[in-house]
Amino acid sequence: MSPADDRGTVEQLLRAVPDFPEPGIRFWDLTPVLADAAGLAATTRLLSEPVAATGVDVVVGIEARGFLLGAAVAQALGLGIVPVRKQGKLPAVAASRSYDLEYGSATLELPAGVLASGTRALLVDDVLATGGTAAAASELVESCGAQVVALSVVLELPALSGRARLGDRPVHAVLDR
Repeated sequence: MSPADDRGTVEQLLRAVPDFPEPGIRFWDLTPVLADAAGLAATTRLLSEPVAATGVDVVVGIEARGFLLGAAVAQALGLGIVPVRKQGKLPAVAASRSYDLEYGSATLELPAGVLASGTRALLVDDVLATGGTAAAASELVESCGAQVVALSVVLELPALSGRARLGDRPVHAVLDR
């Protein structure tokens, strides 16, 4: 399939859920994309192909949908995956970062002993909204001396200016709304 065909497949399957997790928030549900074999394959291609030639060493999946997408991208690129988890989920923590969300705050943690200095990492997540989660994950990776080569997301919400919080880190978004 062409990238345009792949984007069309993903766009048709993506579901908007109004007022979730609270009134005024529109949640973009990737479950129909992930549940559909063609949708998952298209998403994996669109997330991985832009970075395939950049010399990435590892994929970093951001909790929770970034785990699913990141694992598929890592498989496509022949790489391993490192999970960035919510606070309290890891037995050994290298670093943690707190950040603000559109509707609250959270803390992410990076597992200890998995990212060496100089490692070139691709971050993968579902949505880039305000950029707090992506910025925190990027800072965690870089705190270990690793380099964020790019962030690949399925959906970017440009009106929330998340890209601005990422500095000069490249962002690859499959769709925007």
